[in-house]
Amino acid sequence: MDFPRLPPSGIKVIIVGAGFAGLSAAIECDRKGHSVLLVDKAPELVPLGDIISFGQNSSRIFDQWPGVRAALDPLIHKADVFHFHDWQGNFVTTQSFTEEHRAWGPRINGHRGEIHQAILQHARARGSIDIRLGCHVVDYFEDGDGAGVETDTGERFTADVVLAAEGVRSRGRKLVLGFEDAPQPSGYAVFRTWFPADELAKNEKTRHLVAAGDSHNGWIGEDVHFLAAAVKDGTEMSWVCTHKDDGSIEESWQFPGKKEDVLRVVEGWDPVVVELVKLTPPDRLFDYKLVFRDPLPTFISPQARTALIGDAAHPFLPTSIQGASQAMEDGVVLAACLDRAGKGKVQEGLRVWERIRYERVHKIQQTGVSTREQWHKADWDAIWKDPESMHLKREAWILNFDAEADAYASYDAVRDTLGKGRAD
Repeated sequence: MDFPRLPPSGIKVIIVGAGFAGLSAAIECDRKGHSVLLVDKAPELVPLGDIISFGQNSSRIFDQWPGVRAALDPLIHKADVFHFHDWQGNFVTTQSFTEEHRAWGPRINGHRGEIHQAILQHARARGSIDIRLGCHVVDYFEDGDGAGVETDTGERFTADVVLAAEGVRSRGRKLVLGFEDAPQPSGYAVFRTWFPADELAKNEKTRHLVAAGDSHNGWIGEDVHFLAAAVKDGTEMSWVCTHKDDGSIEESWQFPGKKEDVLRVVEGWDPVVVELVKLTPPDRLFDYKLVFRDPLPTFISPQARTALIGDAAHPFLPTSIQGASQAMEDGVVLAACLDRAGKGKVQEGLRVWERIRYERVHKIQQTGVSTREQWHKADWDAIWKDPESMHLKREAWILNFDAEADAYASYDAVRDTLGKGRAD
């Protein structure tokens, strides 16, 4: 397969972390002719996880990567409507995405691990990205001439730019911020799962969720919402339950889940929800504590040789439905800014990248909070008068957006603002 690539730029980029942020940055930097070393501490990247969503602003990025859309098509959720219910099972409203898809293109929703594997396979197939797994970065360093990382074996790698993409506990945050900062619990957690739907198809209370193929349903209660998606023509089921939680995240924020804990959260709810939980295989249930971070003052290091991208810079609440999309936008825009800057001005490129990304990312982060509050603090008297007020906000400025085109179009104007105060 042919992989279009710009001529070599001479810019060397090290990316730490092979999640969606790291892989997107690696592929986009490779497309722009930059030399890429991608490292991850995991000895292999296994297809774990549950459902993840990509809006049109990021699904259009997949179209730039030959073969990826075709690889994803059999994996993804194909229902184009979402049915809302109250916690007791009373139908509220249906939100259709048909017109949105016609105007802006399709969304991509599917199993996190399967989508991740498809993108990793594309990165490997390109043949020009140096991917090293089992490479554990323990330190970042930089000076005016370059940046680098050190591994737990004492090996050091240097480049023009280092991208820290290994999540909310990235060691790169200390270099950027100048101090160690710990993630804080958000006060919410998510029970989440993905499993074969065979038993659901046999059960009279849950059969309708999978009998007609893919479906998407949500139940909204006080400080709890429960979303269920049947995928792969109704043969697999994913559900997530967001709820109040004051659990500690000092050591970890993902644990094996317990069905009895979920059943306590949804006690008195629609029997369909209760049966869904009861039919969930216990070894496929996880309890995920949502991490909170105050907005960072900057995404780049003092020497502008190191940048935080994805969750390392801006963790999103699931209700934003934009965490993975914004991680991908980070990589796309950064690769384009380096292309515009050129080898001799990579620091300018990183500063322009941060200026382009900063306001957009934080405005979109707030949509996760507003959607959660829209559901968890719902005024049901008002909702029954106007059921569509329950609908997910689908805004063109977020979704009908081409991050790459915008970066090229705005680069010069943004560069001219460097040295002036940022409008945060």
